[in-house]
Amino acid sequence: METTALKTVWSELALQVLAGRVPSEQNLHEILACPDGEILSLLDAAYQIRKAHFGNRVQLYYLKNAKSGLCPEDCGYCSQSKVSEAPIEKYVWLNEEKLFAGAKQAAENQAKTYCIVASGRGPTDREIEHVVKVVKRIKKELGLHICCCLGLLKQEQARTLAEAGVDRINHNLNTSRDYYETICTTHTYQDRLDTLRVASDAGMELCSGIIVGMGETDADLVSVAMELSELNVKSIPVNFLTSIEGTPLENVEELTPLRCLKALCLFRFMHPATEIRIAGGREVHLRSMQAMGLYPANSIFVSDYLTTTGQSPHEDVEMIKDLGFEIVVQGAESAG
Repeated sequence: METTALKTVWSELALQVLAGRVPSEQNLHEILACPDGEILSLLDAAYQIRKAHFGNRVQLYYLKNAKSGLCPEDCGYCSQSKVSEAPIEKYVWLNEEKLFAGAKQAAENQAKTYCIVASGRGPTDREIEHVVKVVKRIKKELGLHICCCLGLLKQEQARTLAEAGVDRINHNLNTSRDYYETICTTHTYQDRLDTLRVASDAGMELCSGIIVGMGETDADLVSVAMELSELNVKSIPVNFLTSIEGTPLENVEELTPLRCLKALCLFRFMHPATEIRIAGGREVHLRSMQAMGLYPANSIFVSDYLTTTGQSPHEDVEMIKDLGFEIVVQGAESAG
């Protein structure tokens, strides 16, 4: 098929999506199988969808690792798990002042959402009280949008967080139901779904995404994209596996920049009006093509991740400006 014909195929699919048609499972597989030489045509089509719902706006997120390491779970990708030998910093919960300082830094870096993340299977009620206290202060003094990632939640814990002002709960599916036991055995895929439903029932928005590059198949990626559609998530972080020395997946290196871009396009076509965030591994795997990821995606993390470093906030802002895009400022309503 000639280039012009392929461009028409992707553009036509984008028009159908914008008209309200849900891509078929075959469509999603075709996106992932897009010839490398046709990536610009695919990106152009994905951008038309992104532009229709989000314009050229980019929302920034800032992440704070509130409790590092010391986790009893065996997730193979994670440097904080019990099976990891990665030389990371380990500490119990940061105090209120340090968590609040992180929020101030988020605001200074033009982030609209502050993400409080803690390792572990799930929080104790005392830890929930600690989060509630700092969230109320952040809301009162800074007015930031708050997303918490605290592991498996109980119903009462979710209600307490919602009443304190937590806007959103992050709990990634990470991979498909069929592949899940390959990367984790200490909790199940269903456990993750249950936490998302508990959070939703409490009235909080859902943030849930994936880690691409853990040895999964195209079918696994498509499965997650379809599952997230059923959950009505508000934000989808697309992570790219950073193979960390000392973890079970330390030797898994299968991603290319083009593969990452196709994955981002997959989620944009399947979730036209949902915030798609380029998350962990962006700098490592997209490399010189980072900016192109913002044609399908409309959100990024700024600064560092949980135990890995990211690009500087200044470089991120310059990249966004170079694209002719604009940052969603604090206090402004985002389409996402």
